[in-house]
Amino acid sequence: MSGFRASVLTLYPEMFPGPLGISLSGRGLAEGLWSLEVADIRNAALDRHRSVDDTPAGGGPGMVMRADIVAKALDAVTGEDDGRPRLMLSPRGRPLRQEMVRQWADGPGVVLLCGRFEGVDERVIEGRGLLEVSVGDYVLSGGELAAMVLLDAVVRLLPGVMGKVASGEEESFEHGLLEYPQYTRPQVWEGREIPETLRSGDHGRIARWRREAAERLTAERRPDLWAAYRSVGRDGRS
Repeated sequence: MSGFRASVLTLYPEMFPGPLGISLSGRGLAEGLWSLEVADIRNAALDRHRSVDDTPAGGGPGMVMRADIVAKALDAVTGEDDGRPRLMLSPRGRPLRQEMVRQWADGPGVVLLCGRFEGVDERVIEGRGLLEVSVGDYVLSGGELAAMVLLDAVVRLLPGVMGKVASGEEESFEHGLLEYPQYTRPQVWEGREIPETLRSGDHGRIARWRREAAERLTAERRPDLWAAYRSVGRDGRS
């Protein structure tokens, strides 16, 4: 059994494993390369109605998840000696980046809190040291789909999950660039040919073509990444 443990706290445990139960992550889960624990936050409720939220302090629309109930649910999952990072999926969080994914994949696992309604009481975010993480500048109905995105990105990097290690080393973002275009047979499709360089067998030329193509795509589509890449130079030095 792998040491990587993922714990998800949610109001909708039936959503899991969902997509995480198929393909690479699902195979890894079945083979014990990682483990998934799903905890229903309502089990920490204090009343017979299993209430987990209340009206916002200061007024306003919607409901807010209560600090005492969320903390109770977190504590039941993590205990005192749990060294895993505690993450909360939130549109106001730090943008999810590949370097964060790699860091978590190298660790013991993650604890993910899936918020709902208008959000979570700020006191439990501070009191339990939750790191807010965002998967994009948009709002979802809850944190569950975002948690699946994060876990899929992390789990595929675990040893034995992806298979060929090199396939993960040349992907988008791994070197600060988007991935270069990919081609396969047939050689000609609807009048479009595979670039001659990729058919040359010259590994040096191919490597240069791929690097230049990756740089061109990054400059065109992600000027933010391109600026960061240029600022440190191709050799990784400022």
